[in-house]
Amino acid sequence: MPAADATAIDCSDLVIDRFGHGGATRAVDGVTFTLRPGGLICIAGPTGSGKSTLVSSLAGIVDSSLKVVGGRAEVAGVNIRGSARRLRALGALVGYVEQGAGGNLPPRLTVGEVIGEPLTSRQKRVNSKALAIRVASLLDELHLPLGLATKFPYELSAGMRQRVAIARAFMLEPRVLIADEPLANLDLEVRPVVFDAITRRREQHGLAALLVTNDADFIRELDAEALMLRGGHVVARGVGRNLVWAPNAQADSGH
Repeated sequence: MPAADATAIDCSDLVIDRFGHGGATRAVDGVTFTLRPGGLICIAGPTGSGKSTLVSSLAGIVDSSLKVVGGRAEVAGVNIRGSARRLRALGALVGYVEQGAGGNLPPRLTVGEVIGEPLTSRQKRVNSKALAIRVASLLDELHLPLGLATKFPYELSAGMRQRVAIARAFMLEPRVLIADEPLANLDLEVRPVVFDAITRRREQHGLAALLVTNDADFIRELDAEALMLRGGHVVARGVGRNLVWAPNAQADSGH
């Protein structure tokens, strides 16, 4: 088994079933890839291909309708088939931006409380001044006015809410960023701000990033390792614009 500091995500022949009224359906079928610290992999594919199921499971999100039934996956050294307690620990190591994150921010919390929640939910005593400085730093980094800290999500535009969700994912300086459609609702002039925030963490802190996106320009611009899913299977892999169509494709992304 790879050391935790050598591999950010080690996913081997992972199989995930989704359970509903009609019984079990296979959502992810035999996915294998390795993401190393500082590396970047983009997951692409049509609606229903298993992208969101894959990344939410890797982020340790508990969903009673999903179950890992085969293979294995370790994220930041944590087995995603572990106990609820271990999955909670994973939450401190992984920054997760769910699909539609900007539209799902807690409506009763201020923006500052939303961004700080990953810390305040884990620590009983928090230095409020240090937290406010941290929130302000993240707002500034993502080109959001500092005054937004006291506003509520409904007072923000969709693009601003999406950047707040990304700031929240950065709060604990995670070892791994898992983001499902992080570019949703972002204007073209704002996208480089998000690119730069991710790239800076990859280069300076070894952040590993797993991003769901069908934006081919984004994948090419980052010269990213890409996996194409279809029907829960990896049907192609490559770097940038060079996708190779092959069954049982595998990917290994490093610095």
